[in-house]
Amino acid sequence: MKVVAPRLPTPVTPATPVSGASASRLPDDVISDQVQRLKLFALISGGMWAIGMLMDFVIFPSTQMGSRATQATFIIELVAVTLAAAVYLYVCYSPHAPHLKADAGLVLMLLNSAGIAMLETWAVDPSHESLGHLSWIPIVILLSAMVMPGSPRKMLAAALVSASMGPVGVWLAHLRGVDVPGVVDTLAMAMPNYTCAIAAVLPSQMFHRMGKRLREARELGNYQLVERLGEGGMGEVWRARHRLLARDAAVKLVRPEILGASEPEARAQLRRFEREAQATATLSSQHTIRLFDFGATDEGSFYYVMELLAGRDLESLVKKFGPLPADRVVFLLRQACHSLAEAHARGLVHRDVKPANIFVCRMGLDYDFVKVLDFGLVQYREVEASESVTETLVTAERLIGTPAYLAPEIILGSADVDRRADVYALGCVAYYLLTGQRVFQEGSAMQALIDHVQTTPAAPSRRAPLAVPRQLDELVLACLKKKREERPQDASQLLALMSEIPPAGQPWTGTQAQSWWQTHLPEFGPTLTPVEPMTP
Repeated sequence: MKVVAPRLPTPVTPATPVSGASASRLPDDVISDQVQRLKLFALISGGMWAIGMLMDFVIFPSTQMGSRATQATFIIELVAVTLAAAVYLYVCYSPHAPHLKADAGLVLMLLNSAGIAMLETWAVDPSHESLGHLSWIPIVILLSAMVMPGSPRKMLAAALVSASMGPVGVWLAHLRGVDVPGVVDTLAMAMPNYTCAIAAVLPSQMFHRMGKRLREARELGNYQLVERLGEGGMGEVWRARHRLLARDAAVKLVRPEILGASEPEARAQLRRFEREAQATATLSSQHTIRLFDFGATDEGSFYYVMELLAGRDLESLVKKFGPLPADRVVFLLRQACHSLAEAHARGLVHRDVKPANIFVCRMGLDYDFVKVLDFGLVQYREVEASESVTETLVTAERLIGTPAYLAPEIILGSADVDRRADVYALGCVAYYLLTGQRVFQEGSAMQALIDHVQTTPAAPSRRAPLAVPRQLDELVLACLKKKREERPQDASQLLALMSEIPPAGQPWTGTQAQSWWQTHLPEFGPTLTPVEPMTP
């Protein structure tokens, strides 16, 4: 899985306790789609009124048919175009929540119905014959119900008011002294309006019933799935909202087909994942992703609930901004080592250390704060020998997907992969951060696997565009030794060795990190007082 938080984060509105109204509301992404349809409907509505103006005052006067349009017609059509444009601008630029913007569709339906009624009873002489023609109001009601359905109650109320615009227009014409049909005839002519108003509730009910089922399908315990953040070979990652707490989280859904074709295999995988998730939950390093919950859905998917981060993973950071200075690389990797050192001390082997699984974010007042991700599928060394091997379909997929960071012993299928495989992967990560290139990037993925087993890598200083201190150069190459006994033996030892590396220039500090983030990633909130991050 490539993503645990948004690559380009946007401010997240804190969750609020679920009330009866919010519980019945459509999912946020469904409402957002409805808002997009409303924008299109507003454009079409304004365009139709503009075409009406063109027909009434340009095309018809130039033909033998002539035009019966009056000054009132021009005013009504001009106001209708203006109001449709106003609704469009409101939907596009208003800071209001999407569900409030969606209600503007009902307002637009009322405005269109009122405009049509005024054309039929005010701008044109409302004789008995002219009022006997079918009104455009039923068409507006049905189109609005199908394109932008609101809640059934709101839709029924708005549709009935829209349907009443015709009779109200006749009554206003009567007040002006115009000869109009009687009450019974007026209501009879308005019957199609009210019939369509009642029928408009049906698509609204269907739409909201499907939305309710979709919301229920997205409920995972106390969490409600809100927005999909990404997907990969293992499944999907969603932003989720806790029902009671003002806290958002990231939920990773592991698709059931990955866990084995047979039911016994799936149950065995579930037991293994549950044990590993419980082991991960015991990790307390501030640089380890926090795991809140774990479980299985009714459909057989497995899910992990983790803290939601705002920042960038190291892979996208380097792709966007290029290789990093040596002092910043040390600053970031020391924090990653702090996380992995605790895991190694508890007998956990991450097995999937790579830039995409190391997230750098703004955490409170700290900048360049590192979180190590994807601890949900680690190898737990203190289990029975019969269950210690984790070469499942999941890890087999990873072997194919990320060959650039695999230790030789993993590629060769060793049954006793240990923490030194993570040290090798950290060496690959350091190489990538310093050079912007993978250790072995020539040829196919299979060639990269062969090179990891057989080929001695070039020193990062030979490929890095920025200066790399000799001590850091040697330490990265030590991590990349083919024989694992020649590498640093765990992340704790690697952390100690990194702490001995002298700065290449001016040390990377919290003040420098803050300045960099404010320049390159200003979307992460207002400026706060600089605070030096806690070092491992």
